[in-house]
Amino acid sequence: MRLSGADILVRTLIEQGCDVVFGYPGGQIINVYDSLHKYRNELKHVLTAHEQGAAHAADGYARATGKVGVVIATSGPGATNLVTGIATAYLDSVPLVAITGNVPTGQLGTDSFQEIDITGITLPITKHNYVIGSVEELADTVREAFRLAVSGRPGPVLVDIPKDIQIASCEYVPQTPIQREERFPAKEKRILQAAECINASRRPFLYFGGGLINSDAEAELLALAEKLDAPIGCSLMGISGVDSDHPRFLGMQGMHGHYASSMAMHHADCILSLGVRFNDRVTGNRAKFATNAKIIHIDVDGAELAKNIEPAHALRGDVKLTLQQLLPLLNQKDDPEWRQTVARLREEEQQTLDHRDGMTPRNAMLALNRYLGENTPVATDVGQHQMWAAQNLRFHRPRRFISSGGLGTMGFGMGAAIGAQMATGERTVLVTGDGSFGMCLNELATAVSQRLPLVILLLNNGVLGMVRQWQTLFFDKHYSNTILDRKTDFVLLARAFGAEGRRAETPEQLDEALREAFASDGPFLVECMIDKDEFVLPMLPPGGSMDDIIVQIERTVK
Repeated sequence: MRLSGADILVRTLIEQGCDVVFGYPGGQIINVYDSLHKYRNELKHVLTAHEQGAAHAADGYARATGKVGVVIATSGPGATNLVTGIATAYLDSVPLVAITGNVPTGQLGTDSFQEIDITGITLPITKHNYVIGSVEELADTVREAFRLAVSGRPGPVLVDIPKDIQIASCEYVPQTPIQREERFPAKEKRILQAAECINASRRPFLYFGGGLINSDAEAELLALAEKLDAPIGCSLMGISGVDSDHPRFLGMQGMHGHYASSMAMHHADCILSLGVRFNDRVTGNRAKFATNAKIIHIDVDGAELAKNIEPAHALRGDVKLTLQQLLPLLNQKDDPEWRQTVARLREEEQQTLDHRDGMTPRNAMLALNRYLGENTPVATDVGQHQMWAAQNLRFHRPRRFISSGGLGTMGFGMGAAIGAQMATGERTVLVTGDGSFGMCLNELATAVSQRLPLVILLLNNGVLGMVRQWQTLFFDKHYSNTILDRKTDFVLLARAFGAEGRRAETPEQLDEALREAFASDGPFLVECMIDKDEFVLPMLPPGGSMDDIIVQIERTVK
């Protein structure tokens, strides 16, 4: 059948199994929006309040499902407003296809109204990007974009479509949905060498990240833990990859990770690293990181091997397939001494936890835990609240913790929560702070218009808490521009958008507010008032090692 480029784009999205797209219209993408109207019964479009929110929503959709998220924007500022969302997806390996309109082909390079070289701008933060040169190549390019987004190490791909290409027509031949490129295990020689190293170890530690979730290798990880009698830790991106209540799971490791997880890694003599990239928040001072351990690094992206930490054995390959070949080569371990060491670290961690009564951040997270279901997605913004959520919330299924790790994008949470809710159909929670929420609260309009069951738990301390914490500890309490001193009434603001809201100043009020929020049919904001001088602990000081870990701080700062 002969179709316009705009129709071909929409038909190809439907063909590839896309059921919802997020975006914002404009002059150079208006033909695509006309086609979206034509096919509205087959492909849902969600109009957001801002293109950045649309990109984060597509990102949240992808994180919650593993499928490609799709965002659409017009040229110029519409396209540049996607940049932060694209970069967020790139740093966290999220499969995303961004589609932008542009001025007609003959006007490219003439500084036409709202013309921008979006492919040049996004080249460093995409796996690949395309400018469509003819309508005949449009469908196959979109298909290739979907394939690239999910293959190997997932990531964002951008497709820029000039307006004349949207108008032109050609024959469209439907195809079946693309499949990601065939996965492969690491080389047999590398696996054999790694197995020999593991078998010689006495204190193995399993450390995984988002790459394990992308590989669907949770079962293999648990089998590996049983075979090696080993504890398990994870990066921020790995949270929810293992049931939080699994007896071998010690939680997140790193700068603000669980004490037991970080210290067990520090004492290990062999660290099996699965789909992680050893960034600075994990290692601290790299010269002092895990000096007694031989590191075995398995990752599908060869560029990550030996980039930050020199491993004893580097295995490039799919985590799941590599573990399937590695497991039969390993000896069954049973080491009571290592188990006792880990148990002692758990006991020490319990002594470092904040057991105070009252409206503390940890108590707020524990209260939220009581209302989370087995399948509840939780999105976060970025800051102290993000770390409190990562440390204390309990997850029982993969892809249920949705947070910006690599880029650390304040403002990510609201859009991501919208995308995750629409992807899963489950009531979704956003954990945010007053600083982050101020960057994305416009998307409350989207949540209300879509009648989404969202619970927004806003921890309000009146400051930019994470930066203030650093100023307290390392900058002589020079609180330069971290005291917000805003007069915003978030409960009234939520109601102005058409949502519901309640403020909680005591644990009893918080429990009552959460009960009401989780019974609500639409967006419900719970403003939780906490003290400005609450800290995220443990903490590795900048440039420090596990020997410098801070577990307690005097809480009388003014």
